[in-house]
Amino acid sequence: MQIMIGCAKDMRSTCPTELPLRSEPLFADRAAANVMQLMGYTEEELCGVLGCNAQIARENRLRYIRFADGDGGLQTVMAYSGIVFKYLDAGSFSPADCDFAQRHLWITSFLYGLLRPMDVIKPYRLEGGVVLPANGVSMFDYWKPLLTDVLIDSVKADDGVLVDLASSEMRRLFDWRRVARELTVVRPEFFVQREGRLKTVVVYAKMCRGAMTRYALCNRLDGADGLRGFDFDGFGWLESESTPGSPVFALV
Repeated sequence: MQIMIGCAKDMRSTCPTELPLRSEPLFADRAAANVMQLMGYTEEELCGVLGCNAQIARENRLRYIRFADGDGGLQTVMAYSGIVFKYLDAGSFSPADCDFAQRHLWITSFLYGLLRPMDVIKPYRLEGGVVLPANGVSMFDYWKPLLTDVLIDSVKADDGVLVDLASSEMRRLFDWRRVARELTVVRPEFFVQREGRLKTVVVYAKMCRGAMTRYALCNRLDGADGLRGFDFDGFGWLESESTPGSPVFALV
C-alpha cells in the first residue's frame, strides 16, 4: 500500500530535528530549472504570479535566489509545516518509522513533482496554476506526463493500492483517469456530524489526513482495511456511510 499526501504552503527554513535518512528528490534538476525561471520575476511580478502580497513575494524571491546555494535544505516531512504535517509529527518517528515511510509515502509538490519523505528540499512557494515562460503550461500540466507513470509504477510494485490523502486539486498533477483505471484508489473522507448531517470542516479534514498518515505508517499497515481502526480525537470509522473506495470517518 502506498499513501499520497499533498505539500503545504507553509515551510520552515530551519528545524532542530534531523531524521536519520536523507535522499535526493527524483526531479531535483527540473525543480532547479523552474526556480531559475522564478528568479527572473521582480517582487511586483511575483505578487501577480503567485497571487500573494508584497511581503510574501519579497520572502520568496530571496528563497529563489538562495536556492542554488549548496548548503541548507530540510527533509520533506520536516520542511513543510502545514496542518497535515503537524499531525503527521514526523519529528517523533523512530528510524524504523522513517524507513517504512520512505518506502510507502509520496508527497506531491508543485515545484518538485513527487517527493519521498526523506528527500531534502529547500523552501519555496509555487501554485499549480502558475505558467512559467519556458514551460508554456500550468504546473499541473507540466507535471502530468512526468508523474503519472512514476506513481502508477510505484504503487504496482507494492500491492496496487493507493490511499489518497491529498487534497482533490493534487489529482490534476496526474492523468487521474489512468491512475483510477490501473490502481485501486482508496480515498478516505472525514466529516463532522451537525444537525443530523455530515459536513466537511477543512481544518478537521487536514488534521485527520496527517493523523491517518501517521497511523498507517507507524502501525505498518499493509492494506486499506487496516484504516478502519483509525481513531483520532473522536473521529472513527462510520461503516454505514463507507464504501471500499471511500471509507468515511466522522466526528459524531
